[in-house]
This record gives sequence, C-alpha cells and structure tokens, in this order.
Amino acid sequence: MEIVGFVVLGLVAGALAATLGIGGGVVIVPVLVSVFLFTQHQAQGTSLAVIVPTVLVAAITHARAGRILWRLMAWVGIAGIIGAVGGARLALRLDDAILRRFFAVVLIFIAIRMALRARSLFGTSRPINGG
Repeated sequence: MEIVGFVVLGLVAGALAATLGIGGGVVIVPVLVSVFLFTQHQAQGTSLAVIVPTVLVAAITHARAGRILWRLMAWVGIAGIIGAVGGARLALRLDDAILRRFFAVVLIFIAIRMALRARSLFGTSRPINGG
C-alpha cells in the first residue's frame, strides 16, 4: 500500500511542478517527512533524485512550446550547479531537526511573499519579454 502512496505523491508533485513551475520538492519533501516518516535528509535527497526525470520531461514540453529563455537558463543553471554543491554539503552537516525547521521557514517565507505579490499584482501581472 505504501507504493500506491508514493505513486500518488509522484503524480501530484509532477503535475504541480510542471503546471506551476515549482520544484517538486516543495510537495515531495513535506509529504515524505510527515506522511511517510522519512528523516529530513532522506526526504531531501530522495526528492532531488526523483525530480530529475520530472524536470526533464516538463522542460522538454515547455521547450517545444517555445517557453524557455535559453540565455537566462544557462546563467541561472550554471550558478545553480555551483550553489547545489555548497547547499548539499551544508545540508549534510546540519542536524535533521535544524534542517527541517530551516526548510519550513523557507516555505513559509516563499508562501507569504507569493501571496503578497499576487495580491498587489492581481489582474495586472505581465510576463517577462511579453511571452
């Protein structure tokens, strides 16, 4: 029965990641920790590995639709790789409880920021580069 839960989690995370442009980890990590009782380190590591195929499929789909700004992707991607090395090393050094709290604070900050921005831009948001 646990496998069914993992499959449902993958479906939901994949759909949200591709639809909303969020990392699936925003969904996967909290569910793995709170429902499946993974440690924070296990949840984050598993989530990062699971996201790879999801991201590839979603990115290919968006690329075919002409929705990727390639120059921006290159710069952010290179910086992201460098940041990922440092972030992974830091995460492995942190205590599980501290890492879980930090993850929760980041999610709360992002949620508040997005809610405030959506409220102030309601009906007036425009995509970058008209696209």
